[in-house]
Amino acid sequence: MKSNDYDYKLRVADKYYDQKDYNHAQQLFEELFRIFKGSEHFEDIYYKFAYCAYYLKDYANAENLFKGFVENFPNSNKAEEMDYMRAYTFFKQSPKVDLDQTNTTKTIGFMQAFINTHPGSDRQKEATTIIDKCRAKLELKDYKSAQLYYDLAYYKAAGVALTSLMNSYPDSEKSDEYKYLIIKSDYQFALQSVEEKKIERFEIVVTQCNEFVDRFPDSRLNKSVQEYLTISQNNIKSLKNEQAKTAN
Repeated sequence: MKSNDYDYKLRVADKYYDQKDYNHAQQLFEELFRIFKGSEHFEDIYYKFAYCAYYLKDYANAENLFKGFVENFPNSNKAEEMDYMRAYTFFKQSPKVDLDQTNTTKTIGFMQAFINTHPGSDRQKEATTIIDKCRAKLELKDYKSAQLYYDLAYYKAAGVALTSLMNSYPDSEKSDEYKYLIIKSDYQFALQSVEEKKIERFEIVVTQCNEFVDRFPDSRLNKSVQEYLTISQNNIKSLKNEQAKTAN
């Protein structure tokens, strides 16, 4: 660090980097970054300096450096890799499902931008896999929120949240489970309704059950859905009979 021989410092920094001593390499590259700016060595220093931050798990700084590399060296043979790594830093910052998923959403956006920008890249498959993982995490978070509404007996809110979930992930493997929970939510909401609203709301349950059978004819949940259909139809019949008696 005290030496004024910058070529020597660069050799030592490269040696530290090759030995995966990224902490010491980063300290030297940080100084050399300014010294060699604009020189023939600058691209390699920039590249390694960015990776030092990445390997030291300073992902926010690494993201900024990967971005800067692409902006400074757009025609470099490493530009595609740096573009991908920028997106990947957001994936590394994606937290567990119960926490804020801003970085998960950013990962999807940047990975999709990478796919669009580099259509022939060997990293396309990996980028697509990461997008799928992120979407699955967002789907699970939304499902847990809807399930919480149901568990807290906020049945109307649960039904709305689950409908939104199905619209957001129409190809989900769990679509039948979400639809079934909508039926359960609507049924409980109908049960808790005031008398004059019950028929209308049980009819909604019937509609949901019929939609389920049409969309998921082979679902393992069909038997349970049929039970909700039958009991809802019986409730409608009983309520209409009561109304008729009252009218007479």
